[in-house]
Amino acid sequence: QVQLVESGGGLVQAGGSLRLSCAASGRTLSRYNMGWFRQAPGKEREFVAAISRSGDIRYSVDSVKGRFTISRDNAKNTVYLQMNSLKPEHTAVYYCAASTSYLGGSSSADNRAYDYWGQGTQVTVSS
Repeated sequence: QVQLVESGGGLVQAGGSLRLSCAASGRTLSRYNMGWFRQAPGKEREFVAAISRSGDIRYSVDSVKGRFTISRDNAKNTVYLQMNSLKPEHTAVYYCAASTSYLGGSSSADNRAYDYWGQGTQVTVSS
């Protein structure tokens, strides 16, 4: 199985940027479709973005399009989430996840499609 470790979270002012990283170990990352989810206090975990094994197909929730970008470097066994123009409502714990299943536009947003999860990294955006 694969182990996932997120990093790059922190405290940032509104309008700032952060780049989250998700490093994989145990298995090569290229085996997996990858996703980012987030969970704000008192809310359910929600889908943010997903990327296919080769990186040629990407999905993201409408609210982050043009603001957040998912990418991957299989040679480095790492997936990234570049977050720009951050707002206080982006405050959440961000999780990366790995899926062995085919991910389509709808299934990529379903957390049940993912087999492995990281422990999360806190992102706090101050106003």
